[in-house]
Amino acid sequence: MRLAGEIARSLADIGRVAVEGEVYRPQTYRAGRTYFTLRDRAAQMPVSFPARVARRCRAVDGERVLVVGALVWGNDRGQLVLEAEEVVPIGEGAVAAMIAETRARLAVEGLLDRPRRRVPRLPRVIGVLCGSEAAVRKDIESVVAARFPGYPLDVEETTVSGPGAVLSIIEALRRLANRPDVEVVVLARGGGDATSLLPWSDEELCRAVASCRVPVVSAIGHEPDRPLCDEVADLRCGTPSIAAHAVVPDRHQLEAELAGLMAAAARSVDRRGEIGGERLARAGVSGALSTGLQRASSRLRHAADRLAWAHPGPTVQSCRRRLEGCDWRRPMAAQVQSSRGRVESLGRHARSLSPQHVIERGFAVVRRLDGMVVRGPEEVGPGDLVELTVARGRISARVEDGGDEARR
Repeated sequence: MRLAGEIARSLADIGRVAVEGEVYRPQTYRAGRTYFTLRDRAAQMPVSFPARVARRCRAVDGERVLVVGALVWGNDRGQLVLEAEEVVPIGEGAVAAMIAETRARLAVEGLLDRPRRRVPRLPRVIGVLCGSEAAVRKDIESVVAARFPGYPLDVEETTVSGPGAVLSIIEALRRLANRPDVEVVVLARGGGDATSLLPWSDEELCRAVASCRVPVVSAIGHEPDRPLCDEVADLRCGTPSIAAHAVVPDRHQLEAELAGLMAAAARSVDRRGEIGGERLARAGVSGALSTGLQRASSRLRHAADRLAWAHPGPTVQSCRRRLEGCDWRRPMAAQVQSSRGRVESLGRHARSLSPQHVIERGFAVVRRLDGMVVRGPEEVGPGDLVELTVARGRISARVEDGGDEARR
């Protein structure tokens, strides 16, 4: 047992390996784990993988494959086993067969003919997933410099071919899509043979593209290259440069469109002002006012008729007569002038009756100390103090003669 532990620790230092060979006698057990032998003319190696990675592992008897995984020591059998993470076929025929099987599964689930999302015209940030090679990124950046210099890009470089590429691409896509400002993601890669482009036809990657939070643009290889991610993406472009033209807006075109819209809006406002002015010039103000008053008078008479029918009585009849007696045909200016004259007449009458006005003509008001107005000599006596209110103030006085003596 101590030896087994030493072997396991030694294998951990080796890390991930990639081995080519032929699949021999694959078997899947009830627990979902698959076993087969990877062999060539010189040696053979037992390989296994669990059900959770079965979508990335194609094990067909007699097919030449590339196995990516780690070496582990199986204590139960006492043997060295290659624990596979990916099993991908090698050769055009096997690659085509694998892609066809994956396409059939995706089609059954409706992922190939699902509704496509529209790529935003002005995305806040464009996410770009590409490899570390400079050509693809330089192509996209040159298109940005030509169409809209300084437009925000968020570039995520990752492994795009070879062992472990599928997992790296999926993780990079998730990181880009989870950034709140990224509103579209471009998958960009240069050309290559069928085997090097095989990660872009992986079933798990296609599902990640279809379920991505934002629209995904696929630009893998050249025009003839058609990996499966092209068929599930929201937009397929033949090259990364074409994809950049599709997602990066043209600044000059946008400015021209905005200028045209502003000019159209200004013309519309001017035209509406002209139409309004013409209509106002044609309209007769007094005639329109007379028509409106006649319409209001008709509605009032109709309301009075309905009120009289619902509640007959002298009060209602009186209201009806008052409504009918209203002269709504008189011009409004004449009514205002008449009302102003009546108000001025009432003001003059009220002023003539005002005690203050009487006092201003030379009269005075005499009050006792208790505030009562003295209307006759019998209401005061000699020595009483009184107050006289005149036009410009008050005067205090003492009565010398009053009462009965004044009457005599």
